[in-house]
Amino acid sequence: MELQEQLKLALTELRKNESKKFKQTVDLIVNLQKFEVKKTPLNIFVRIPNKSKDKKIAAFFESESEFIDTITEIDFKKYSDKKKLKNLVKKYDFFIAQAKLMPKVATVFGRVLGPAGKMPSPQIGIVLNADEKATNELKEKINTSLRIRAKEPSIKVAVGKEDMKDEEIIENVLSIYNELLKALPRDKENIKNIELKFTMTKPIKMKVR
Repeated sequence: MELQEQLKLALTELRKNESKKFKQTVDLIVNLQKFEVKKTPLNIFVRIPNKSKDKKIAAFFESESEFIDTITEIDFKKYSDKKKLKNLVKKYDFFIAQAKLMPKVATVFGRVLGPAGKMPSPQIGIVLNADEKATNELKEKINTSLRIRAKEPSIKVAVGKEDMKDEEIIENVLSIYNELLKALPRDKENIKNIELKFTMTKPIKMKVR
């Protein structure tokens, strides 16, 4: 059975579970095999066609911006306080930065942003100019992108919310799956199986052929 059909059946089964008082997240789990995470780091950004929510984004800019929450260069010294720094990192899902500030950002914020996986990335988090057009374009790109990092032989990523249409969730899953195939050294051979679940449900396994 094609993966798309398996995903459709899995979503039908998941929706039979008792509804909760909150909108559950739809999680995709990709179980890897014949792949040594420590020897071959996997860290990619994937564009998805259907976003489930806007991410909370902050920017490290030289001066205040009206288009995004900003930590200006003058504010950097405040975050020598470790508690303030940790609270800042918890508050936002994603951080971007002006290219010229990156060395200072790495020095001041890197010790906490790095381990949290929130360091502004050259792939998706750096702007040359902090103007309205560049800032809004990057925000839109971030809101339709997911970061896939493999720290162990199992990757878990949120692909939507339960109130999205099945077709939208499936499109997101397939986008991630296809990009993973490109990134893995042995293509489908590196994928043992995939699973789909809602926040409060058991996962449903699917075979990859």
